[in-house]
Amino acid sequence: MRTINVSRFLNHKPFSEEKIFMLTMLVVNAGNYFYNLLLGRILGPAAFSDAAILITFLLVLSFLGMTFQIVTSKYAVLLEEKALTVFIKKITRSGINLGVVIGAVIVALNEQLQVLFHTQTAMMFFIFGFGIPLYFLISINRGLYQGKNSLHKMAITYQTEMISRLVITILTVLFLPEIPTSIAVAAGILISFVFGLFPFQKRLVQSAARIPNESIPTKSILTFFALTAFYECTQIIINNSDILLVKHYFSNDEAGLYSSLALIGRVVYFVAWMFVMLLLPKVIQLQKDGKNTQPILLQYVGYIVLLSTGIVAGSYLFPETVVDVMFGSKYLSIAPLLWQYALATSIFAIANIFAYYFLSIGKYVPVLVSAILGLTQIGLIIGFHKSLEQVVQMQILAMVVLLIFQLSYFFYHSKKNVRLN
Repeated sequence: MRTINVSRFLNHKPFSEEKIFMLTMLVVNAGNYFYNLLLGRILGPAAFSDAAILITFLLVLSFLGMTFQIVTSKYAVLLEEKALTVFIKKITRSGINLGVVIGAVIVALNEQLQVLFHTQTAMMFFIFGFGIPLYFLISINRGLYQGKNSLHKMAITYQTEMISRLVITILTVLFLPEIPTSIAVAAGILISFVFGLFPFQKRLVQSAARIPNESIPTKSILTFFALTAFYECTQIIINNSDILLVKHYFSNDEAGLYSSLALIGRVVYFVAWMFVMLLLPKVIQLQKDGKNTQPILLQYVGYIVLLSTGIVAGSYLFPETVVDVMFGSKYLSIAPLLWQYALATSIFAIANIFAYYFLSIGKYVPVLVSAILGLTQIGLIIGFHKSLEQVVQMQILAMVVLLIFQLSYFFYHSKKNVRLN
């Protein structure tokens, strides 16, 4: 008996892979925030507004990449090994081709983008465009790790990307002042994509001769890919349209202030992404096994509600302290809006996890509603932008409506399942 107890003790792991992944992603998110905060402090509001455009482009790219990651993750769970190999070859080729097309468009339109967003240089867009194919490859690589539950390797790809971008960008800005800061930021982002490929799975680029002759459910894959891409586009609209519209309608100083507000207020959303990445493969596996998926959803919703409540409360009670510590005294004028923006983001994060849940189990009505609310948010900001406060309030209104719908659909779906059972 003593031998058995000793064996159990030696084999006991104080931290599961899931907990280590969550801790690692907290560090990654903290590093990304530190990157943004350093840029904000070093550059000041006006110059930071240009850097914020690139950061926003990076967020947009991350949502597009998430389409490939989610689809890869789902079918890494569902497909057997030979079929999975065929699937990986096809989605890798599609990701690289799409990345080349999107990147080429951005490179070709770099001067027009400069005019549209009032940036100091067009070269920042030119450099950024070359990184898009790499990022889609990163996303497929991460999706395969996610689906196979290799969370530690997926976490390493986020670490290498974050650390390289932070170090390269900040060192360039500080020690090579003759290089325009927007170009330094763009170059740092591009180089970080190379580091983000590691650890890399060679099967993503294996030769065609080694691919088995195996059929895969192409129609269902394309359907899920299209719906996921559509939903990610709604995420792009909801998450980034406000920054782009503020950059268009307001001065550079106001746009820089608003960008700092967005970066602070979105902390809950970025942390919520950890739970989304953990939730999706679990829900897909539970559904595959014919088990109830709702308890795991409610567990993660509870985590996000607790997290959101704490962040909104802190933003309401200590707004000036938060802004001063994170960005400095130059940004204090935006402090009164911090809790409102955090509230809008928190509501969106809660609604978002419901939407991803329904997407993973094949219920697509919430995807359509999210798209409608994303366009509604743009319309509200275009129609009501007399002040930055009004811009934030329009987002709160749109997100409240979105959350009400998601909750209503969830309860309707739950009652329907009870009746069927």
